[in-house]
Amino acid sequence: MRTVTFSLVLATVGRTAELDRLFVSLAAQTFHDFEVIVVDQNTDDRLAPHLERAISLGVVVRHMRHHPPNLAAARNAGIDAATGTWVGFPDDDCWYDSALLEKLEARIADDNAPAGIIVRWIEQDRPAVVAPYLTWARSSQFRDVPVSSITMFFQRSLFDRIGVFDCRMGIGQWFGAAEETDLVLRALQSGATVVYEPAAYVHHALTAPNPKADPQTRRAARQRARGTGALYAKHPLPAWVIVRGLVAPILRPLLKGALGAELAHGCAVALGRLDGFLGWNRRQK
Repeated sequence: MRTVTFSLVLATVGRTAELDRLFVSLAAQTFHDFEVIVVDQNTDDRLAPHLERAISLGVVVRHMRHHPPNLAAARNAGIDAATGTWVGFPDDDCWYDSALLEKLEARIADDNAPAGIIVRWIEQDRPAVVAPYLTWARSSQFRDVPVSSITMFFQRSLFDRIGVFDCRMGIGQWFGAAEETDLVLRALQSGATVVYEPAAYVHHALTAPNPKADPQTRRAARQRARGTGALYAKHPLPAWVIVRGLVAPILRPLLKGALGAELAHGCAVALGRLDGFLGWNRRQK
């Protein structure tokens, strides 16, 4: 099978129409040496017309099935199947700037090519990373991470050194998030050079926060926060960072005098982080 520069691993379940916007943006790329590995976690053929449309636009698509649904495991299957020397992870509801891959290719063509590149999520108010490259010293204090999977591009060979996504973490798991941050932290601990490239960017609509903080929203926040708590237990982070992370969600609304829904949400986040911190080692036994 021919090697390409970029393998874009697209793990998807449930969504259909959103994929069309992504595929149109991929067809419009000014750099064309890439493949899209669609890791389909649906139990039906709902993706068929959308994949056919992508192929008609000239996008190189490889379609594979993965069950049961698990975002991290699906991405790992895509990594295993990738022929690219670099791997990216678009969400099924994001879309790329037309020059994104061209700008990345120019960066990796340098003799001092990094092991990983973080691009800009343009819809955020400011760049998620302000330093020209990520360091363990700052990232272990959560100064530059977490970064979103849609902004991450890594050399395929890096996964052979540090492993792939941790399937115990992420959407739908008890530790409901942070698998992307975990991967970045492991990369930095291994000594990999990970740089930030603000000139290359990806689009993804921002989800507006729910000001009511109803019970369902708080439950979801607690589940996601368990992923952050798992990071506290899994990585050699400074003790003060862990204490700050457990206390800050409650302290911030108290200092603002926000004693209603905002405090309730903060308590859910703090409890989730504590769940994850205490539960990580217990659940690995």
